[in-house]
Amino acid sequence: MYPIDLLSPSHLFTNVISVLNSVQLLSRKEAPGAQPTPADFEVNLQTNTGFLPEKPIPRLPEAYSAWEDALTRAQEVLILGENITEDNIKSRVDGELWRSQMRELPVISINDLKTDKQLLRRAHKVLAFLVHFYVHSIPDQTAGSVLIPRSLATPLLEVSSVLRMAPVLTFADTVLWNWDLVNPELPVTIENMRFGVELFSGTEDERNFWFGNAKVEMLGVEMLHLINEYHSLPNVSDFASVCKINRLLTRLVAIINRVEETLLSMRDLVDPSTFYWQVRPWFNGSASGSSSPTWIFEDGPDASTLDLSGPSAGQSSVMHALDIFLDVDFKLQQRRYPAPSESNKRSDLGFMERMRRYMPGAHQDYLSHLANSSRPLRELAKSTPAVKESYNAAVSAIRKFRDSHIRIACLYVVSMARSTAIPVGCPVFAMMQRMERQQKQTGHSTGTGGNELSLLLKSNRDATTRAALKI
Repeated sequence: MYPIDLLSPSHLFTNVISVLNSVQLLSRKEAPGAQPTPADFEVNLQTNTGFLPEKPIPRLPEAYSAWEDALTRAQEVLILGENITEDNIKSRVDGELWRSQMRELPVISINDLKTDKQLLRRAHKVLAFLVHFYVHSIPDQTAGSVLIPRSLATPLLEVSSVLRMAPVLTFADTVLWNWDLVNPELPVTIENMRFGVELFSGTEDERNFWFGNAKVEMLGVEMLHLINEYHSLPNVSDFASVCKINRLLTRLVAIINRVEETLLSMRDLVDPSTFYWQVRPWFNGSASGSSSPTWIFEDGPDASTLDLSGPSAGQSSVMHALDIFLDVDFKLQQRRYPAPSESNKRSDLGFMERMRRYMPGAHQDYLSHLANSSRPLRELAKSTPAVKESYNAAVSAIRKFRDSHIRIACLYVVSMARSTAIPVGCPVFAMMQRMERQQKQTGHSTGTGGNELSLLLKSNRDATTRAALKI
């Protein structure tokens, strides 16, 4: 039971004593002076779209029609190179013709885009999709390198520099900016949004995958409102404020539970086999596995100096905001109970921090702003017994969500990677062979960017558990 719920006289008395003791222990933590608002970081709370823009633009100006037309054509004719059999002459010809047209395109200046964030987002999305289509439509590809033509490499690098994000397909491209309105005359709501405007596989499974992620983002808007309400409180040490904080945390638990329900519902909308074999390979970035080629940007910097892993749910700014709000220590820098296991220590401790570099720069700034809060919630809960139980309930909810995330990852990635029931005549047999080689070489299934998926997710779950406070 939370302190704010069912306030019987005994509970009320306990809370009053707790708060009075806390006031004596705490200096009065008043809200700092003028602070930036979420809108200053391109977080749209007024329109209730959060990290999603108010509305993406459907197409770049005419000067960039070559990019837009190429993306339309790619979705019509290209298939995964690893699915192209020797006798599939048409797919080979269509693919090579498209890629040769990409190589022949001139380098188009982005100067006319630089003053409009919406145009820059659209350009990043289009160019990133084109690069992934280019790389993954090449048949008979073995580990080595692939040259990204300057017609795509140069503008993608320039746009990414302005937006301060990675020059590769990201969560923002595939989820935050990959939608339009069903009816432009109606308000922006999840029911009036069509996700998966651009697709690699053309399957409903891929569209539903993006839709499921987008639903989480839209639910996350409510979390962002709660976080903003907390940081907007005049102070956090009087009885009314403590009651308000408990109400906020109770609401937060309910939202996290709905996020978990949304995650689990994807089992009914996305077929694991279709996702793993037809959708997921398109996401791979440079050197994303033992059999994935290294990208070389023509006239660009060394790929090893760039972030090129590809999209991942780990790039969701709303989930990072929640973890920062609850002070989850993924890097194991703080002494907490229980002590990290040996497998926890072996996981990619810098993964979550690295994923931030794939977010738009403004969203990275927002997360840094939250992390530097003068009134961290966990510290408040440690010093205020009346808040501790509600805080722990929120931690427990996000831990439960991560347990479900592990089960989903096992269903969609780990189990599929271990499957050998793929007949030789199947178009994805070539990919199966490569996965078998990877298993022999590494002994584990990898997630986006080559991280050891199960180890990483369990480590993140355990880090969440350690955020809980002793009662």
